[in-house]
Amino acid sequence: MRRLISTFVLALSALMFSHPGFGAESQNTAESQVSAFYTWFMKHDNDTTYPLREPAIEQYVAKDTIARLKDEYARSGPPGDVDYFLKVQDYDTQDWLTHIKTHHAIDLNGVTVVPVTFGSKDQVSVLVFMRKIGGQWRITKVDDTRDYK
Repeated sequence: MRRLISTFVLALSALMFSHPGFGAESQNTAESQVSAFYTWFMKHDNDTTYPLREPAIEQYVAKDTIARLKDEYARSGPPGDVDYFLKVQDYDTQDWLTHIKTHHAIDLNGVTVVPVTFGSKDQVSVLVFMRKIGGQWRITKVDDTRDYK
């Protein structure tokens, strides 16, 4: 009887953890959130819309960051005359959408930094700063990796 119960528990555990609904917490990583954000962002970044105006951006970016960016864009346009989240003026949407590479996150006292590289050629990398807000990863800042000039 013990053997039957042990087998049943093992089988049930294997079934639960292989099911997509279980173990979802392991999918809620800073890296997966960054990848999901940039996939969403690039699909909504076009001549007729801008992702910063879309309510769905709040799923990815901290509300304070959104408010500051909206204010800055309204006063003087994009910071540094480049897209804040991509750090470029123009990019190959199809190439970048299919080549979003997140690197291992670095945790520093409540802030997590996720390096991301876009593109298969003429690659661009950014550093995405994140915090857990309300149990969800939110982008608080994005910086480039270029040398200071």
